[in-house]
Amino acid sequence: MSFEYHVSKKGSDFNSGTKEEPFLTINKAAAAAQAGDTVIVHEGTYREWVKPQNRGLSESRRITYQAAEDEKVVIKGSEKINDWENVEDSIWKTEIDNQFFGEYNPYQKEIFGDWLIHTGGQETKHLGDVYLNGMSFYEVDSYDKLVDPEVKTEIKDDWTGKIDKVKNPEQTKYLWYVEVDEEKTTIYANFHESDPNQELVEINVRKACFYPETNGIDYITVRGFEMAQAATPWTPPTADQPGLIGPNWAKGWIIEDNIIHDSKCSAISIGKTAATGDNFRSKRQDKPGYKYQIESVFEAEAYGWNKDNVGSHIIRNNEIYDCGQNGVVGHLGCIFSEIYNNHIYNIALKREFYGHEIAGIKLHAPIDVEIHDNRIHNCSLGTWMDWQTQGTRISSNLYYNNNRDLFIEVSHGPYIVDNNILASDYALDNFSQGGAYVNNLIAGKMVHRKILKRSTPYHQPHSTKIKGFTVILGGDDRFYNNIFIGLEDLDDIFEVDHGATSNDKAKEGVGTAHFNNYTASLEEYFNKVHQKPGDVEIFMDTNQPVYINNNLYLNGALPFEREERNYIEADFNPELSIRESGEDVYLECKLTSDFENIEADIQSTENFEKVRITDADFENKLGEKIVFDKDYLGENFIPKASIGPLAVLKNGNNSVKVWSK
Repeated sequence: MSFEYHVSKKGSDFNSGTKEEPFLTINKAAAAAQAGDTVIVHEGTYREWVKPQNRGLSESRRITYQAAEDEKVVIKGSEKINDWENVEDSIWKTEIDNQFFGEYNPYQKEIFGDWLIHTGGQETKHLGDVYLNGMSFYEVDSYDKLVDPEVKTEIKDDWTGKIDKVKNPEQTKYLWYVEVDEEKTTIYANFHESDPNQELVEINVRKACFYPETNGIDYITVRGFEMAQAATPWTPPTADQPGLIGPNWAKGWIIEDNIIHDSKCSAISIGKTAATGDNFRSKRQDKPGYKYQIESVFEAEAYGWNKDNVGSHIIRNNEIYDCGQNGVVGHLGCIFSEIYNNHIYNIALKREFYGHEIAGIKLHAPIDVEIHDNRIHNCSLGTWMDWQTQGTRISSNLYYNNNRDLFIEVSHGPYIVDNNILASDYALDNFSQGGAYVNNLIAGKMVHRKILKRSTPYHQPHSTKIKGFTVILGGDDRFYNNIFIGLEDLDDIFEVDHGATSNDKAKEGVGTAHFNNYTASLEEYFNKVHQKPGDVEIFMDTNQPVYINNNLYLNGALPFEREERNYIEADFNPELSIRESGEDVYLECKLTSDFENIEADIQSTENFEKVRITDADFENKLGEKIVFDKDYLGENFIPKASIGPLAVLKNGNNSVKVWSK
């Protein structure tokens, strides 16, 4: 028998939880709800960290938490503060007894962890934040700086060398500073023209909004809430990864139809647990971080890391924005999940802190994960798949106005990138091998790079069982039916030394000429490898095969020298743009007069050569072949196959709606 519990701001936790006698807090309902039950939360703002205590038992016996139909329900990790005292001019202060925070004081806890980089000359930043009518402030490290609006508005990314801007330099004038002693926390803030006692001023005080404290709380659905203002910590793959919302190492969560914003670090976490390592690189400082990351994979295997115990989550139809690190994050716990139809934007652009673990979606070990039909824009990095990207499919996503769109790092495949629109100036970092890129539109810089200094794991197909380790030799990639659009200020492929060894130099440009001098078949590769005796060195010194055919190159994009059939219009600029119109987004471009006459074949993984290192085939998570017969919009390519992600593209001017809420 299943029950329906109700929560209302007019209720009481001494009530029975019925619609007529609702509970006051969601946590009271969470303590009562059992497998198969539903918790319905009625309109209002709930300032609590919801900690589900009981688990669902199966897909059909979930515990569901949902906002009442047509009612706005907000869960906040913050508290209102309305006892501000004016100090001088526009600077105000509030003094808070430390007992107010309990065991977790975000104004005493520093942002800390592996691969974290502080910015603006300030080494200490805290997990706390101040909000004026929903707008977050910037922290400074001294009282004197509260009156100085000159906060750094740009930062050089030491991974790419690119200068990135914060999302809104005008916002930098809203500043706060904190002092904490044994008894009290004193927050100072510059409110300028506003009186903080007359406006809505909040400070975040809780680590999360909806996150179990224990592992194994399986089969939970969270639907229809707005959730905001949690003091979440930095979430690298070597640490615990709490988000504003997430399962905390469990199986089968569905997070859908929510609005999630203003997480200090990460919004949705489907990631690691501290039981498999917790920032040991930063704490011990005795080994490179990736060594601890490898150890965490083995620790996870001993901790029950497999399809039966963890992963298989669904994240869909959410709006996620204004978070300091990630929209969706996960390591290990993300396996076999599906992330789709989410709108993710303004991630990691505030840049109070920075690091190498940031993106709209940042996953490590996304084994058999599907990421599709998402709109991801105005992010520091759109999607970053890092380590063990195997059985992963990234399909029909819209990327634009990101500092980078897509990064696949130190993975061995097989993985598939198909029917995506990558429209930012910097489209793709390919620091992996064993990928298949099919029917994409790639309109920004591409970087291809071997990684010979780090060995990373690969797995048995559709499994977490480790099969081996190796470095990234580059190649073993497939590029079919893509449209490449060159950049006016980057007319050639060239090598750039990013501080790496000569073998690790990056090749930059747009197109597939990165792979010139690579072999074009396994037979050719093995013949070349075995021309001289040896073992490790003969494989290291030979470029792996690539499979490249039937691509369109525009505006200076350059092809692989051995591509048998391609279409090149070197001087044609399609004037690609992405136009937002209310809730709709349009792709606009011009195409050549003979575009519709281009011949193309519908691709199928049945015809793809196996991935060499993992000795695995391209297929879906059920082990079935994939036929790429539908486009970005779900329309059939049949009877005529197309190059690129949109079957409706035609000669001349095009305007195609590529996103609608």
